[in-house]
Amino acid sequence: MTDTIGFIGAGKMGEPMVLRLLDAGHRVQVYARRPDVRERLAAAGAVPVESVAAVGRESDLVISCLFSDAQLLEVAAGPDGLLANVKPGTVVVSHTTGTVSTLTGLLEQFPAGPVLVDAPVSGGAHDIAAGKLTVLLGGPGDAVARAQSVLAAYADPVITTGALGTALNLKLINNVLFASNAQLVAAAVELAKNLGVPETSLFAALEHCSGGSRAAGYVQSAGGVESFGKVVAPFMRKDVAACIEAAADRGVELGQLRTVAETGPLDLS
Repeated sequence: MTDTIGFIGAGKMGEPMVLRLLDAGHRVQVYARRPDVRERLAAAGAVPVESVAAVGRESDLVISCLFSDAQLLEVAAGPDGLLANVKPGTVVVSHTTGTVSTLTGLLEQFPAGPVLVDAPVSGGAHDIAAGKLTVLLGGPGDAVARAQSVLAAYADPVITTGALGTALNLKLINNVLFASNAQLVAAAVELAKNLGVPETSLFAALEHCSGGSRAAGYVQSAGGVESFGKVVAPFMRKDVAACIEAAADRGVELGQLRTVAETGPLDLS
């Protein structure tokens, strides 16, 4: 077991991760800006620290659970940031769904610093609390093995994907594919309406027929296309934009996936 786990980003997803790490017997030190979060996690057994630099100096493995590349760069870069202050060889796990170039750029800035692994996630806070979060994990083999043993506190499965960046690329492919599937489900609902088929009947049939999909199940559980769009579309817009950015960063075209994701009934562009 790793001696001390550092944690940055104890928000909606991060806080239950910390609780699971504590329950698994890890010593966890946390940098959190909000006093109420610090107090809750301290009461649960975590050790609050005053800066990201302190997290770096005093941890054997660091987990970062931040929303965007911009937040990751704010925390990780600079002389007072995480990467300038970690011990050489420290494994830093990034749960951010961002671009590979951000991670490789950080490595170039700190060649003698940590070993980065990309670990985008699929699931929500309820999955973390149940220990069933899906994590994709890419990076050097030894670092991935070290990270995997720690992430097992809240993740099952942990799917190893290969070299650094492969996990992020897979996550972005998944996201744009899900967006495309959701657009096709929304289009199918429109077609059903035009053909006089009730939406409830469509979803009941798709549970058993070959045209069914997980996207259809999600739309059904949300109460239909309109409710699904209100709740999920803002997150899907972010995911589609991130995938377009990542593909452009690598000189790759998304082709039909982008066309479907951006031009269906849901507003995802």
